[in-house]
Amino acid sequence: MGVGESQNVAVPVDAREFFFEQLGIQERWLEENVGRALCRRADDADLYFEHRTIESVSLEDGLVKTATRHVQQGVGARVVVGDRVGYAHTDDVSFESVCLASRAAEYIALESGESRSIAVRVERPPHQLYRLKEPPIVVPPQEKVHLLSRVDEVARGFDQRIRNVLASIVVEHKVILIARADGLVVGDVQPLLRMQVTCIAEDRGSRQQGSFGGGGRVEFAFLTEGDRYLTYARKAAEQAVRNLSATDAPAGEMVVVLGPGWPGILLHEAVGHGLEGDFNRKGVSAFAGRLGEVVASPACTVVDDGTIPNRRGSLNVDDEGTPTSRTVLIENGVLRGYLQDRLNARLMGMRPTGNGRRESFAHMPLPRMTNTFLLPGEYTPEEIIRSVQRGLYAAYFGGGQVDITSGKFVFSASEAFLIEDGRLTRPVKGATLIGHGPEVLKRVTMVGNDLQLDEGIGTCGKDGQSVPVGVGLPTVRVDGLTVGGTRPAS
Repeated sequence: MGVGESQNVAVPVDAREFFFEQLGIQERWLEENVGRALCRRADDADLYFEHRTIESVSLEDGLVKTATRHVQQGVGARVVVGDRVGYAHTDDVSFESVCLASRAAEYIALESGESRSIAVRVERPPHQLYRLKEPPIVVPPQEKVHLLSRVDEVARGFDQRIRNVLASIVVEHKVILIARADGLVVGDVQPLLRMQVTCIAEDRGSRQQGSFGGGGRVEFAFLTEGDRYLTYARKAAEQAVRNLSATDAPAGEMVVVLGPGWPGILLHEAVGHGLEGDFNRKGVSAFAGRLGEVVASPACTVVDDGTIPNRRGSLNVDDEGTPTSRTVLIENGVLRGYLQDRLNARLMGMRPTGNGRRESFAHMPLPRMTNTFLLPGEYTPEEIIRSVQRGLYAAYFGGGQVDITSGKFVFSASEAFLIEDGRLTRPVKGATLIGHGPEVLKRVTMVGNDLQLDEGIGTCGKDGQSVPVGVGLPTVRVDGLTVGGTRPAS
């Protein structure tokens, strides 16, 4: 295979053309394997083909630390009977291997049955959310290294106390083809770009860090538009330097104001996971069986929307071939819906919402979030801060975790400030937010008019699988939230 041909295979621009013409997949493969799986007792079956190219470049101490390019492809076969799922996968996309994977899935889920026939219909996704002139994967590594070098230079130049800069660019180009039991065959080409910058600052024995980044399903030029990549560098450096002068965070119950954008990760973890269909079908979520009930403040309307153009969490179709949608989960405080894949929607008597997602062909789809956020309210950010006599302003978050069954969560704030007499004052460090997901939304008393989605850095983990997501939030006031710090609140 020549160089030009190799590039075409590595960077396909049309899913159907790639799988049918370049990889030689035939419609009869889909008809025979999915049709055979649809035995008398099978409720659903599908094949999921994937070809993925991932390129990563990182810089540390001003030098290229890693530069990798990885290509993987394979197919996953699924057969569903009731709530029992048979799943098998192979990285050999040949007729024989697809047949073996399909039969293995059948044996796991079925005892016996008769074959059905299906009529294959190949369709395009109903919407196109990331039409790009040039996918970022085709940009030479040299250009990526150049941008990272400039990031290193600008971050170090921000302040002499910046001792080290870690910067990376990760680009993904994923092509999928899904053949479903209802005869639908649909494909998608999914580009993805992310830059991350972490700065380490040191002064008088104190060592602090700051992080910032962004991306989406966008062209590489997204990073250079308006010198966006240099903004990432400056914000990471600014956060690290500011944390050097931060005092220890107070501890105790207090008013907390969440800043716009990335702090929506608290909403994602504390509330979003609890609204996924599988947890609610099994009755293990704190929101199970509560449709139509008041679960939040009337100021809260929570939405999951996978149809926002070019966002990191957006998809034309989910990993089961269902078009993504805008799903209202909580409306004016009332629980209205759950996030559904095909399996859980069928078992719960609901419709799929386009939230069936998987990490790769080696994983079964699960109901997952796309872009999850709180709709804006009526207050300005300034009004919200002025309303607080004493409290904490959380501008940026690091890690966190939630217990789905109880709804309890713990989050660490990587950038936070005290609010004193209605003004932002001293930066603080070591603040953690502790609470109960369903209760935290009931304590929201003011919602800002400044909704922002995050910069495009989110990755969500569930059952050992990771998928890209988006989060968002306007400025929000939460009363009576527990803050874990290193000194008593005064």
